[in-house]
Amino acid sequence: MVNEAPGVDAWDAWRPEEVAERLEGSPVPWAVAAGWAVDLFLGRETRGHGDLEIAVPADRFGEIRERFDDCDFFVAGDGRVTPLAPDETPTGEHHQTWALERASRRWRLDVFREPADGDTWICRRDPTIRRPYAEVRWFTTDGIPYLAPEIVLLFKAKGSRPKDVDDLARVLPLLDGARRRWLTAALARVHPGHPWLGRVGYPTLGD
Repeated sequence: MVNEAPGVDAWDAWRPEEVAERLEGSPVPWAVAAGWAVDLFLGRETRGHGDLEIAVPADRFGEIRERFDDCDFFVAGDGRVTPLAPDETPTGEHHQTWALERASRRWRLDVFREPADGDTWICRRDPTIRRPYAEVRWFTTDGIPYLAPEIVLLFKAKGSRPKDVDDLARVLPLLDGARRRWLTAALARVHPGHPWLGRVGYPTLGD
């Protein structure tokens, strides 16, 4: 029986290295996402992080879940969390899956269930945007995988919160020409007319 969830503010997230330890040796192409991915790319913590997100292929979520047998999982979306039974496969429009540690009654991890096709990553906001996992997963010096910075910025563009704008300012000068071209082309496709486009130009995807 899945326990009742605490409030959505009951976060005490693990750090990336703690999750990497639990997932050591996993064949699933998982990667740290969102704000922590930016800091792993930069090689330093630039701000506090209230949560920790990892991206995994949706059809391999079960393999990830097995590594967290001390947690209950809940699908998060629209301000609510819905429990998953131990043998239930999550479906539906919401891609976020929160891990609740039973002992502490705290949210520890948010697992993004992303579309994929074998060894190919697929953008959940536009399935025509695809890249091999070998390109989209970067690694820290101690082996923690994280999403390529241009992909992280693509997803951050939707919210454009102050912290997202700060992340853009930190990361953009460090992107080489090819990644900057990919980002601006993907932005133009997913978010036509987005104000960030003026900061990086208007190339075409695949240039």
